[in-house]
Amino acid sequence: MDYKHELVIPNEDLPFRLFLFEGKDGNYRVPKHWHRSVEIFLVLEGQMEFFINNKRLPLKAADFVIVNSNEIHSIEVPDPNTTIVVQIPVSCFKGYLDEDDYALFTKQSDEDNLNLVQLIVRIYRTYVQKEFAYELKVKSLFMELLYLLVTRFMRAEEDLGNIRHKRHLDKLSNITAYIKNNYNKDISLESLAATFGFSPTYLSRMFKRYASVSYKTYLLDLRTEYGLREMMNTSHSLTEVALNNGFPNGRAFSKAFSKRYGCLPSEYRRMMEGEGDGPRGKQS
Repeated sequence: MDYKHELVIPNEDLPFRLFLFEGKDGNYRVPKHWHRSVEIFLVLEGQMEFFINNKRLPLKAADFVIVNSNEIHSIEVPDPNTTIVVQIPVSCFKGYLDEDDYALFTKQSDEDNLNLVQLIVRIYRTYVQKEFAYELKVKSLFMELLYLLVTRFMRAEEDLGNIRHKRHLDKLSNITAYIKNNYNKDISLESLAATFGFSPTYLSRMFKRYASVSYKTYLLDLRTEYGLREMMNTSHSLTEVALNNGFPNGRAFSKAFSKRYGCLPSEYRRMMEGEGDGPRGKQS
């Protein structure tokens, strides 16, 4: 299977992830991937082609698409575009779904769709403008978005085939959620397998098959991602950053960082101080 699991980490100050997707100069492609979070793409300018479970969905300005939990999707951007992306952890819907259910949403009436578009634009503008107490306003608008999704956009499971497919991926989703909550601890392949009742061999094959990456690489990437965030937001030493994010020492952190971002953590810090910018890493 040729699709990968995407790490979805919420913004530092929000319970969800919000960012602007810009298709560069066009001719840009995001390969097949999946994640547990619900994702909404709202095109502001330009156009793109979305593929969900191999179904083609062309999008133009003012169009949006909802990607449900564990749906395989990819993006092709033939022309420059500007798109707001909202990624919502499924935990935000806790209490409104049975434990084993999936958050499944779909487009509704023109009125409901317009309300969703306007709400997402308000969320993004409020977040970008950063006026006094903007965090409270963004969170308030986000709660409105959750309410709108749950009351107007939620749908039932489609068919048995889709249910089986989603539950197949859900095994790995539960494991990756556990890893995200414990990435800074000592979680070996053996201990993780024991926690979920699998053999280490089975768990290793599961990662290779459904995440297209080894367990070791997945864990290192996650630790490095959080290590990068700590570097951006604190003045901690590299050794402190390494130990806080599950690495045994600073050398191990530097090796993983260099492999993922193409430069050493110390070089990244100098880049931050000199230009206020840094490496963006691999797109998935």
